[in-house]
Amino acid sequence: MIKAARIWVDADACPVAIKEILFRAAQRAQVQVTLVANHALRTPPSPYIRSIQVAGGFDVADNEIAGQVEPGDLVVTQDIPLAAAVIGKGALAMHPRGELYTPDTIQQRLTMRNFMEELRSAGVDTGGPAALHPRDKQAFANQLDRWLAQQPKR
Repeated sequence: MIKAARIWVDADACPVAIKEILFRAAQRAQVQVTLVANHALRTPPSPYIRSIQVAGGFDVADNEIAGQVEPGDLVVTQDIPLAAAVIGKGALAMHPRGELYTPDTIQQRLTMRNFMEELRSAGVDTGGPAALHPRDKQAFANQLDRWLAQQPKR
């Protein structure tokens, strides 16, 4: 029997609008969505939605996700090292703006992340991410729908 793929959410930095899209998708597609964060999370009552609260600390939520993810699962994260780790385990990783990280693109993203980190540590103001735009939410929803369509029917 094929094990159903699950969706893992690095919820500490996941925008509320993206969580709401995931909650609706969990109900509609009857797929397990697990949010992992170092603080308590509000989730709607559903047999398909759960949250895991981990201790505070550097990469604790990321390590929880990386430790539980299985091949075929989907991880929603902005964290490039976490995305690389789950891709290495045969899972998929997607940015909340809808970008699907792939084995072909993740190394480039890691290199850029490390470069930006060096700039910040040298005192350069690199700015923050742009606000989530409706087109970003649509791109995420479209990419999520493509992933869900590829899952075996229940």
